Amino acid sequence: MASAWSDPRFLTHLISVPLFTGVIGYITNWTGVIMLFQPMRFHGIRIPGLRFLYSYLPRRVQVIPAITHDGRFGWQGIIPSRVSKMASISVDKALLKVGSIGDFYREFEPDKIADHIAATARGEIRGVVERIMLREHPQLWHDLPPVVKEAVHARIEQRLPVIVRGLTDQLGEYIDQLIDAKLLVIRHFEEHPELMNDMLREVGRKELRFMQNFGFYFGFPMGIGLVFVLDVLPYWWVLPLGGAVIGWVVNWIGIKLIFEPVFPRKIGPVLFHGLFLRRQPEVSDVLAGIIADDIINMKNIGDELLHGPRSDRTRQMLERSLRPAIDSAVGFARSAVRVGMGTERYDRIRDAVASEAVEFAAAFGDAEFGRRQSTKIKRFVARQLRQLRYDEFNELLRSAIKQDEWLLFVHGGVLGIGAGLIHLAIFGV
Repeated sequence: MASAWSDPRFLTHLISVPLFTGVIGYITNWTGVIMLFQPMRFHGIRIPGLRFLYSYLPRRVQVIPAITHDGRFGWQGIIPSRVSKMASISVDKALLKVGSIGDFYREFEPDKIADHIAATARGEIRGVVERIMLREHPQLWHDLPPVVKEAVHARIEQRLPVIVRGLTDQLGEYIDQLIDAKLLVIRHFEEHPELMNDMLREVGRKELRFMQNFGFYFGFPMGIGLVFVLDVLPYWWVLPLGGAVIGWVVNWIGIKLIFEPVFPRKIGPVLFHGLFLRRQPEVSDVLAGIIADDIINMKNIGDELLHGPRSDRTRQMLERSLRPAIDSAVGFARSAVRVGMGTERYDRIRDAVASEAVEFAAAFGDAEFGRRQSTKIKRFVARQLRQLRYDEFNELLRSAIKQDEWLLFVHGGVLGIGAGLIHLAIFGV
């Protein structure tokens, strides 16, 4: 050992190797974070023969976002490339534990939704009736006594709040059948893949910064140990192999520290607990804001009800509810209207009014009203997330990247080999 300290080559390695391993540890984790999120779309070049070879590759290799089925080689961020799968996992592991779509709907306060829709529709319902009558039976509507027409309008406007409240109550009763929360979330993330990036970046902001810095803090002392190994085994392959091990282990330990141990564990005076889990209250508030503003909001609920895969059920339910409500609203004038038009024509016009009135549900998309109601969703989601067990809360971020984190380990190992070869080229063995 004494002779080693007097050897200039040993001293050179003692200074250069830890610097190399520390810097490469930082670069490994820094670029690893970039690989998670960027680029949003696949960028690459077409390689001859890769398209043919692709079908023979193991499934685990095919899903790497570095190759495509049409023979291109390049890269797409891990999260953007897995957005559908990650959205599905996030719903199963986390969102559905926060509450059902019915729970969210109740937090929106259906009575206030009804009041808002009624206020929106009040100025338009007369125009809807006039437009339909002029389109369907202009002569009959023209010939109908003005007092009867005004009675119909007045009665409908008077009954409008009651009608709409009945509709919003029915929506709440059947909301789980009208909206598939999982499909809503998955489709929204597919249409806005940048949202998954933004969400995971914001939720894991401190942990991602820790990962980058940890690469240097851990890589540097590991490099000192590698110097002594190199002194005992002075072979060219020691540095590349050691670099690979350090690059792999740096990422592996970094991720372990973020997510484990799941439950607090005290050893002597030291408390061990996953860094992400220690921030459960803070992360809950951040995630609640993202869910309320961008995912489970009034606009998305309204779009899903009126234009989603189950929108036909919504429209049928609303129209069925509106038909008797229109009869009730017409009230005493109903008999006169039926006599004037005939039962068949009256029913057809009533159905047309019901069908058009469904569109008043578009008031769900009112941005200002939606922002006011979203504050209730934020409080609800934050409260529910704070109450999750540590293992359930851990799944929020862990489940989204767990199946692909091996790519980060491999990335660290490859960069470690490269760093070892570069050191060899500069300083030799």
